[in-house]
Amino acid sequence: MSEQTNKWWKSAVIYQIYPKSFQDSNGDGIGDLNGIIQRLDYLENLGIDAIWLSPVYRSPQDDNGYDISDYQDIDPMFGTLADMERLIEEAGKHKIRIIMDLVLNHSSDEHFWFQEARKSRENPYHDYYVWRDGEEGTPPNDMKANFGGSAWEWVPEVKQYYFHQFSVKQPDLNWENPKVRKEIYRMIQWWIDKGVGGFRLDVIDQIAKEPDKKITANGPRLHEFIQEMSREVFQKGDLITVGEAWGANPKNAKLYSNPDGSEFSMVFQFEHICLDQQPGKEKWDLAPLPFLKLKETLSRWQTALDGCGWNSLFWNNHDLPRIVSRWGNDKEYRVESAKMLAVLLHGMQGTPYIYQGEELGMTNVKYSIGEYRDIEIRNMYEERKRQGYSEESVMRSIYAKGRDNARTPMQWDDSANAGFSAGEPWIKVNPNYPEINAKAELRDPDSVFMCYKKMVALRKQYPVFVDGHFELLLPEDDTFFAYARRNEGEELYVICNFFGRETALPLEENWEEMELLYSNYEPGKDAAVYRPYEARMYYRKR
Repeated sequence: MSEQTNKWWKSAVIYQIYPKSFQDSNGDGIGDLNGIIQRLDYLENLGIDAIWLSPVYRSPQDDNGYDISDYQDIDPMFGTLADMERLIEEAGKHKIRIIMDLVLNHSSDEHFWFQEARKSRENPYHDYYVWRDGEEGTPPNDMKANFGGSAWEWVPEVKQYYFHQFSVKQPDLNWENPKVRKEIYRMIQWWIDKGVGGFRLDVIDQIAKEPDKKITANGPRLHEFIQEMSREVFQKGDLITVGEAWGANPKNAKLYSNPDGSEFSMVFQFEHICLDQQPGKEKWDLAPLPFLKLKETLSRWQTALDGCGWNSLFWNNHDLPRIVSRWGNDKEYRVESAKMLAVLLHGMQGTPYIYQGEELGMTNVKYSIGEYRDIEIRNMYEERKRQGYSEESVMRSIYAKGRDNARTPMQWDDSANAGFSAGEPWIKVNPNYPEINAKAELRDPDSVFMCYKKMVALRKQYPVFVDGHFELLLPEDDTFFAYARRNEGEELYVICNFFGRETALPLEENWEEMELLYSNYEPGKDAAVYRPYEARMYYRKR
C-alpha cells in the first residue's frame, strides 16, 4: 500500500479543461486536443501542475461525452489517439500531468459490450450490465432515472429490462461481475502506460448499486470494489485519483481519501455547493446563500479530514455556474470579489481546482432560451413552463444555475469569437469578452489572473498551506470569513470580507508584526477597516 504523506498532489493545483470550449485549432467551432497543446504556455505561466480533462473518449455525445462508446479511443470531434498521446507528451515538457475523466458506472449503449449484451442472454457480454426479468410495460420496480423517466428499459430481443441511472443511452455496468472489473482495470492500466498522471472518477459512489433494494449510492460493496481497483491499478503508479461522490460525508470521505492509499487521493463532495437552494428542492429553486452555514460547512470538512483524509477545494466546474456571479459581485466589484473568492479557497487545506476561465473572473451569461445548448436547461424550461412557472422565474433560475454558464468559450482576447475559434463557436461567446480576456489580464499586474498565479505560487512556497491545521475565526460574524492555519513553525491568517460593504475587522491581532503575503487592495490608512470584498493573507514564523 502506498502511504500518501508526501504526495506531489498535496501541494499541486489542478486546472479543469472542458475541451469543447477551451481552444479550437481547426476552425470547426469546437475546442480540441491540439487547441489545448497550443495553450500549454499559458497554463505553465499560471503555474498549475495538472490538467483534469473532461471526457474526450469516443462517444455519441448523448450526455456530453459521459456516455463512452470506446474507452480506448478519442472522439473525432476532439482529434485522434495520436493527438492525445502528443498532448500527454507536450504537457509533460511543461511539467503538467494529464488527469483523465473516467466514467465507470455506465457505458454508452453504443459500446461494443452493450451491443453484444442485448443480442441474447447467452452472450458472454450479457452479464456486463444489470438486467432483470419482467413483462413489457411493467418494469421491475418504480425507480426513476436522474434524467427523467423510468430507470428500466425493455429490450425485446432478450425479454428483459436493463437498468440505467442516467440517460436511457447509458446502461449501468454490472460491477458484481469480476470480468467487468478486470476489463476496467486493464483499460485503466492501458492509460497509465500511455503516461497519464491520474483519474477523476465520475459518480463513483454509484457502482455498487442494488436496484432490487432501490440502492444506488453507497451500496454495501462500494469500498470493497474501490479498494480492489486501487490495489490492481492505482497503487502501481504515482497517480492522483479523485472520486466524485455526491453522497460523501466526512465519515465516508475518510475511507475514500485514507492516507494509507487504499482508495483514492481525495473525493469531490458538494455540500457547500448545494447551500443556495431551497431545502429539499431542486437546484433551480433559488435561495440566498446562508453565509454562516457556508463557513460552518467548509470548516467542518477542513477539521474532519485533517490528518486522516484530504479535501478537494473548488468553487466551479463544468456543471456549476461561475462563482464570481454566484457568490461574488460580477458588476462593480467583479475583480475584487473574484480575487477574494480565490484567496478564501486557496488558503485552505486540500488540493485546489481551477476551472477554465475562473482565473480570469469569467461571468455567467444571460441568453435567450434558443441560445442555450444544454439538454438539462432545455428540459427544465419546457417542464417548468408546463407546470405554470412564469417565464421570468424560469429564466432567472437558468441565469443563476444553468450549466452553460460554465461552458461558454474561453475568452482569450478581444478578437472575433474571443480568440476561441476562427469559425462559428458551438455555443455563443459571452458578450463581455472584449473587457474580460486572457490577453488583457496577462498585461495587467493587478488582474484576477495574477491573483490566481500568486495563490498557486504561495502553495508551493510555504508548507503551512499543505500541512497547517485549520481553525475557523469569527464563526458567528455575518461579514467576515476568517481562518488561521498553523503548523509547528508557521502561522497563516486568511481574512476575507465576503460582502460589498466596508466593515471594521473585530479581531485583535498584531498585524503589523506579520508579513502581508497578499491583499487584493492597496494598503489603506486603517488596517482594521476592510473595503468591499477585501481579502488579505498574513504570515509569520512561530
